Amino acid sequence: MKSNILSLAERVIRRNDRAHPADDLLRLELKNQSGLSPEQAAEISHSVFSYFRWRGWLEERHQISDQIAHAVGLAAEFAKHAETFSDWELTHRVAPGWASDEIQMTPEFARVLQAEPKLWLRARPGQGKFVSQRLRHCRAFGEGPLSDTLEYQGREDLFRTAEFHAGNFELQDISSQAVGLVCAPEHGECWWDACAGEGGKLLHLSDLMKNKGLIWGTDRAEWRLRRLKRRAARAKIFNYRTAIWDGRAKLPTKTIFDGVLVDAPCSGSGTWQRNPHTRWTLTPGDLKELYGLQIQLLARAAAGVKPGGKLVYSVCSLARSETQKVVEHFESAGLPFTPVPLINPLTPETTTTTTRLVLWPQQFGGNGMFIAAWLRSPL
Repeated sequence: MKSNILSLAERVIRRNDRAHPADDLLRLELKNQSGLSPEQAAEISHSVFSYFRWRGWLEERHQISDQIAHAVGLAAEFAKHAETFSDWELTHRVAPGWASDEIQMTPEFARVLQAEPKLWLRARPGQGKFVSQRLRHCRAFGEGPLSDTLEYQGREDLFRTAEFHAGNFELQDISSQAVGLVCAPEHGECWWDACAGEGGKLLHLSDLMKNKGLIWGTDRAEWRLRRLKRRAARAKIFNYRTAIWDGRAKLPTKTIFDGVLVDAPCSGSGTWQRNPHTRWTLTPGDLKELYGLQIQLLARAAAGVKPGGKLVYSVCSLARSETQKVVEHFESAGLPFTPVPLINPLTPETTTTTTRLVLWPQQFGGNGMFIAAWLRSPL
């Protein structure tokens, strides 16, 4: 069985590319295999992600099986003795060389990229304590509303739990939850989640609105919206509508909104800890293409914000092209929007404000995330 595990890991690694990411391939491979125990499935996953996490240390001239073994060994060594890895080798090997032109590759960031990621849950409002008691192995991130943000430290398949099927919680990264908290929609407002995907942030907005008001969720892919509807039904969320929108100038509805969230398609460089394979398929050309898409989406979605309404831009990326450059381009266009001073919602006790919020993985144990917000000038 050991050779079969190695063979499955090799198959995923060889097929990985930008169109076929390793996490999707791995999920499909494990689904198609019969007779694998949870422990064996976990070993395959660990082998695959260790390979990509430590790829910068591997010799391509060696057989893939030897590279996997070396990577798994490096992962074990780092988990026990991280101090034996120098800051220099980590900052120069964790990602392709061009990455340092786009991302501030500090030793702290490089080290967290090589560690195993945390798993975050968002309990439904007021259910954090209940979910913690039922699932066990949970740690609340904070107090008040943040007591519903839970780090899960167990090993159970959460998708099979009764609490998940009852809609008591969602699997949502802590940095993704911060986006909804920055939006801060009021009960009864009308919002537009312009790039809703499978609905993670839309469900959070709905909970913050107590399932009242209305949220439009749009995406360019119909299959994502179908998944959104299934998730919303499980969560008993009903205050939303969906429509296809691919970023064209004609908006999906004539409605003007109290708030618009543009959680734009991006490189996902903020998920390099969780998805190390994407470090090696992303190129500078991809960033240039995404930048063009992001500035288009932001400018066109802005037309849906009513006077006095809020516009929020977020990306799960730390690349300058997708963060600072997009904001600078938007603010230079002469549109009637004023930056909103933001307080980090994950540290509500602070009073420091910024108009460009950057969440780094080493700060809170979540994905890297960039958030900016504006108010549309009143008439």
